[in-house]
Amino acid sequence: MRLLHTSDWHLGRRFHGDDLIPAQRAFLQHVHDTARDEHVDAILVAGDIYDRAIPSLDAVRLFNDALNHLADLNLPIIMISGNHDSAHRLGVGSRLLARAGVHLRTDPVTACTTPVLLNDAHGTVAVYGVPYLEPSLARTDLESEGSTHQAVFTAAMNRIRADFATYPAGTRSVVLAHAFVTGAAPCDSERDITVGGLDYVTASVFDGIDYVALGHLHGAQDINGRIHYSGSPLAYSFSEADHTKTLTVVDLALDATVTLTRVPTPVPRPLACLKGTLQDLLTNPAHEHLTESWLQATLTDQALPYEPMARLRRRFPHTMNLLHKPAQLPQQTDGTPTYTERLQGRTDLEIACDFVKKVRGTEPTPTEHDLLRQAVEASRIRSMQEETV
Repeated sequence: MRLLHTSDWHLGRRFHGDDLIPAQRAFLQHVHDTARDEHVDAILVAGDIYDRAIPSLDAVRLFNDALNHLADLNLPIIMISGNHDSAHRLGVGSRLLARAGVHLRTDPVTACTTPVLLNDAHGTVAVYGVPYLEPSLARTDLESEGSTHQAVFTAAMNRIRADFATYPAGTRSVVLAHAFVTGAAPCDSERDITVGGLDYVTASVFDGIDYVALGHLHGAQDINGRIHYSGSPLAYSFSEADHTKTLTVVDLALDATVTLTRVPTPVPRPLACLKGTLQDLLTNPAHEHLTESWLQATLTDQALPYEPMARLRRRFPHTMNLLHKPAQLPQQTDGTPTYTERLQGRTDLEIACDFVKKVRGTEPTPTEHDLLRQAVEASRIRSMQEETV
């Protein structure tokens, strides 16, 4: 069985103001051409089809065009909703689309017991799609014993294994999932899915599955050989400047041995990061090859120069992001980090606890910490529910 694994399209996302629809259209054409040229048996899309719960009209039109174009290949297409998608909106018309070979899995309960069955010369492959599971929303439906990502995924996978056990011996299994699996390397682009710091699932939750097609993290990476992130098709932040964006062709043999082949995707414009004084960035000939790149410039001048962005864009017209980090800050000679530096990588709960400590000089008590966690989680759930109305 040969499968094409992709994820995190984020249709409709803009990159520092630049419209990425043309680049995303080129990528979707590349998906079509790769599926055709590699003679795949099915296409797997592991979540985050759109960039937001209420996508732009341009994004919806692009998705519609892509489905129609991919349908010309007469291949099954299996998709799940991610944490950026509205499961309800994406799932509209799913039963009708299934008749055309487009299988949308957005409801966690039915997804666990309704695999898409694929067949090749070696037999049957059961493909399950687990949409993004928000613990507080999925806990009741899945009868989970806890409200962490690990708990709800365990409940979902237990249902999948129970259903899969009803198929004949020799049937191979594939699961699509959208989650942060421990051992993987995140970057700045992924919208936080943390609730109380319990945002991850362990690889062991997928024990017994022949191949796990993951979405959510934007860097293509293997967890253990049979669990794989395909990564995003485009770089959506400068933290991805060193990524090589690919599609993943998965060969699943008769004995369930997995072989992965990564096919590079089109690069609309390379990303680059430059650091130095404004004078150096404007005059150093060593930077000439970056004039057509999307650029993040970090200025080390002691004082912010006059109109730095306008001046940079005269040489680097695609400068997208400007940071100012002086080489020396007299007020910080004691090594104390800046406010921005203190917030980097911090969760909402950690920031709230830091605020309490700053105001009164002591850490929150265990009871206060639990109340803060509940408040942060309630705010997050309310926001998600408002997006899906």
